[in-house]
Amino acid sequence: MFSGIVEELGQVMSIARRGGVTVFEIKADKVLGDSKTGDSISVNGACLTIIKKEKDCLFFEVMPQTLKITDLGILRSLDRVNLERSLKIGDRLSGHFVLGHVDCLGIIRKRSYRNNNLCFELGVPLEFMKYCLPKGSVAVDGISLTVAEKKANTFSVYIIPHTLKNTTLGFKGPSDKVNIEFDILAKRA
Repeated sequence: MFSGIVEELGQVMSIARRGGVTVFEIKADKVLGDSKTGDSISVNGACLTIIKKEKDCLFFEVMPQTLKITDLGILRSLDRVNLERSLKIGDRLSGHFVLGHVDCLGIIRKRSYRNNNLCFELGVPLEFMKYCLPKGSVAVDGISLTVAEKKANTFSVYIIPHTLKNTTLGFKGPSDKVNIEFDILAKRA
């Protein structure tokens, strides 16, 4: 389980297909510290297991289904990714509970400024909109955000400058795909 507070931007160093899995090598700094083989790391909001730790890189095996339903399937070498270590019992919880189980791919429909604040309008498959609650939480590429506005099949989130600078949203714009995980509490209501 994660909080949606991204700890750092990692960089994809290599992607290798081996049999039925794809192995990602991701360069990291902060999340390397106390991480070990078997630990869970959120990579763009998808919960992945470390299979190997070497120098300044972490290695992850990814199943075809995960590649299909997340933006991990479109990553290339040198792409940047959001990284977060899993929560520890007793830690403060900033953000919201994020499981790392991506619900769907969303698409950035619009990146604009409203009242001098950066706003992303995101489109998702209609069947997921029932989990989108105004002022509710949503994880976009693993980033804990608040739903500002909901329409028929889109919703909007505002991005503070710190989040823009320290996450992959700084590199994303219209037509880019993002991982969406709706709040577990909204899915249980």
